[in-house]
Amino acid sequence: MKHIPGADPELVLLNHYFEELDRIALSDMSRSEINQLLEELGFYKKTAAEDEVPEEFRFSPAKDSPFKDEPPYESSSPTPTPTTENASSEPNAEDKHTDL
Repeated sequence: MKHIPGADPELVLLNHYFEELDRIALSDMSRSEINQLLEELGFYKKTAAEDEVPEEFRFSPAKDSPFKDEPPYESSSPTPTPTTENASSEPNAEDKHTDL
């Protein structure tokens, strides 16, 4: 939610790439009507503010997240280097530059 002083309240639906999909005016709706709308759209409602959102609802209402199969980003882990059969520091004959 982003509160903009003086602006009419509206629900802006975005995709995973933050592209706008739809805008729904909320100014003529009651709280119960807005809650019903969110439920119909597939949003999860916690019973208490401190409750965790279940994993299956993390990307709701978008059911097919482009990020769900990607492992979490780990910036502190070193990048593994590939191993080769010839681990010698001497270059192969094919690898030597003939133009030097």
